[in-house]
Parts: sequence; C-alpha cells; structure tokens
Amino acid sequence: MKTLMKLIAASTVLLSTAAFSAGQPISAADLADIEKQGKSAVISTHADWCSTCKTQDKVLAVFMKDPEYKNVVFYQVDYDNQKDLLKTLKVRTQSTIIVYKSGKEVARATGDTKEAALSKLTRQAL
Repeated sequence: MKTLMKLIAASTVLLSTAAFSAGQPISAADLADIEKQGKSAVISTHADWCSTCKTQDKVLAVFMKDPEYKNVVFYQVDYDNQKDLLKTLKVRTQSTIIVYKSGKEVARATGDTKEAALSKLTRQAL
C-alpha cells in the first residue's frame, strides 16, 4: 500500500509539473539546430523556486496549445542546472524569455507575466 501511495504521489507531481511546463528541455545541440535550420522558437529560462517563472509557464503553456504556434518550438532552460547554456544565450537572470524567428534572435524580455505582453513577445516568432 505504501508503494502505491508513493507512486500516486510521484505521478501527481509529474503531471502537475508537466501541466505548466513552458516547453521541452533544451540542449546546446537544440540551440545550434534552431540557428542552423532557421527555426522559430521561444526559449524560457525557468527556475523551480521562481514565482515569476511559474506564472510565465502557465501563460506560455496556453500559447503552446494554440494552432497559430504550430511551427514554433517552445523550449525551457533550467536556470539552476544549465549554466553553460545560460552563458551562450547571455542570460543573467531567471524568467528571461528569448524569441527566435528564422534562426535569429528577434526579441527578449525578463520578468513579464502579463498575458498581453507575453503574447506580443512570442508572436514575434510567427
């Protein structure tokens, strides 16, 4: 019974995290692919302890489901564990969102949580 309860608890945590994830994990190879292949992408810098990041995730998760963004890949950088990638992206703080269109950075913002501001930002990838 204890094993079943632990399994249920772990599943709940995974599902609740996935529900608000603002994208798939990104690697240096993914970033190189965005630039080389000329892809459109939204990259959010996330820290689990950051309330601003969590708010951004909820908004970005809605955009991810919007058919208008079907050609935009949403990625997430782990602020606490991907320091090399943060340097490559020139990100100094969590809750930074970077927008790529045709493989080039076209916009970035830090700390925005309002749906209208994030929509204006992310639409630049379209």
